[in-house]
Amino acid sequence: MRKPFRVWQNIYAIGGDELTHPYDCTVYLVAGQGAHVMIDAGAGKSFDQMVKNIEALGFRPEELALVIATHRHIDHIGSLHKFREAFGVKVVAHQLDAGAMESGMNTGAEYYGVDYEPCQVDVRLEGASETLTIGGQDLHLVHIPGHTPGGLAVYVDIVGKRVLFGQDVHGPYFLPGADKMDAAYSLQKLIDLKADILCEGHFGIYEPEAEVRRYIEGFLFGLYT
Repeated sequence: MRKPFRVWQNIYAIGGDELTHPYDCTVYLVAGQGAHVMIDAGAGKSFDQMVKNIEALGFRPEELALVIATHRHIDHIGSLHKFREAFGVKVVAHQLDAGAMESGMNTGAEYYGVDYEPCQVDVRLEGASETLTIGGQDLHLVHIPGHTPGGLAVYVDIVGKRVLFGQDVHGPYFLPGADKMDAAYSLQKLIDLKADILCEGHFGIYEPEAEVRRYIEGFLFGLYT
């Protein structure tokens, strides 16, 4: 297994298929002043290792304030309940995917052979965008339906660079609840953010802006072929 690593400034990768468990999406940590934010929570089999990775970077998991669940699929939400229960972390999700996280329906857990423990969503987003300020850091949340109805992207501006947590830019866009028209609109929205660094959910980190654009456009154009 790889060790957790810094992406840029106070942003770190703490989970993923090479960092914690093969089922996990890439899980990111945005470290703030006494309050930290996680982007997603993996598939549920690597809670202990993610906690160890946070500690290995010199941070206290007790200072986790939020977990932003980018969408309802099991590889992104499996450990939500454990983080909420262990550290009092508040869970943030879009209302269109929050019901699945709370009920356990339509998470895809059965495809992974994982037992998902439903988790309460503390903050439900309803609009197209919202900004949350945690630990002195502004986190901009953007509704990006397409892969799921309630997909979210997150971006932060840090020391002259825009870092985008686009998560599952790659889709797929044929699963139940997916919509290609919505996906095309959402992918263009991500391109228009002009991010310098893209933190994707499964397939790596892309920079600079021209490479971010090239990567996202590849999937946008693929929707029309």
